[in-house]
Amino acid sequence: MHVAERWFERREVAEGVLRLTEPHALPLIRANLYLVRGHDRDMLVDSGLGIASLRDELADLVERPIVAIATHRHYDHVGGLHEFPGDVVAHRDDADAIVTPTGLASLLSSDYPPEELAWLEAAGYELPEVLIEALPYEGYDPSAYGVVGVTPTRVVDEGDVIDLGDRRFEVLHLPGHTPGEIGLWEAETGTLFSGDAVYESGDLLDELPESSIPDYVRTMQRLRDVPVSVVHGGHDESFGRTRLDELIDDYLALRTST
Repeated sequence: MHVAERWFERREVAEGVLRLTEPHALPLIRANLYLVRGHDRDMLVDSGLGIASLRDELADLVERPIVAIATHRHYDHVGGLHEFPGDVVAHRDDADAIVTPTGLASLLSSDYPPEELAWLEAAGYELPEVLIEALPYEGYDPSAYGVVGVTPTRVVDEGDVIDLGDRRFEVLHLPGHTPGEIGLWEAETGTLFSGDAVYESGDLLDELPESSIPDYVRTMQRLRDVPVSVVHGGHDESFGRTRLDELIDDYLALRTST
């Protein structure tokens, strides 16, 4: 396996919003990370796998304090969180799993339970033995991968606010994928950072051990009433209201049909 010339890619997706991805990770674990620039502080929405240093990647971009948000507990979203211990935010229902990482966190498909592999493949994810296509540096061992736990400095719930000075994001509790899944909603611009509650492909994972289909149904019903203009999801490309309505309709048709 070759060593990547660069581990992260960056792209501006809206004014003051930079999306970072880890292109050498396979789509299943290739999460979107967002840096939202504010007047008093910047907001980091999720932190990726932690394979390469995210803090080093952001060094030329950040001049203000960072508030680091975990939209949920999964390893492709919290792997780099320990690099930002000064101001870490998570929902109370996922906080313990971030302090002491639990569940599967592996770059090897052979570590996945057979039943989980089967339904991931049925959902369209190809899973070779190693879930990255390059190494971050010479000598890196994918089999030694693990997530470093971090204690949130702020545990949030529905209605709490992340204030950047000139931008305010309301916490929406969007359980289903995990109990503590959250979105970040900016009413002024109609912007929603949705984590893994919803993303453009629609290959939503609601049968993990920590998932709840009834909760997911209520989350999707709730999102109908949020006046969203643009969604920046935890995976895939950003999208607008029309696609969000399609995703909601498709999910509810699948999970509420009798």
